[in-house]
Amino acid sequence: MNSPRTTLYRDKFNAKIMGVCSGIADYTGVNTFWVRFGALLSIPVTGGWSVLAYFIAGFLLNKKPSHLYRDEGEQKYWQRVRQSPQRTAREIRANFRDIDRRLAAVETHYVSSNPRLTAEIERLR
Repeated sequence: MNSPRTTLYRDKFNAKIMGVCSGIADYTGVNTFWVRFGALLSIPVTGGWSVLAYFIAGFLLNKKPSHLYRDEGEQKYWQRVRQSPQRTAREIRANFRDIDRRLAAVETHYVSSNPRLTAEIERLR
């Protein structure tokens, strides 16, 4: 089952016709102008089939919920997840390793500069 944040929606808020191009732009993180430009260029290339595909997608895709993202940062995060889940997982692991390293440094500093705390920890062991 897909998370609501990893599903393709029509974006009626930024729509020109049915919101399919703006939904694709939101899903991929590409500027809406370039998605619309690519859709227009695809009309002569596909012999008009892309217009039919656009309207089919317009009828099949759900509208984007208004409460899908809390802020711009969350929207960008989910766009990165959709583009490359493995890269996003690597970035999150790297962030946690950095936080763990910094926390260990703080603990080492605090314990080494506080002999009373060091004695208390040793007594508990």
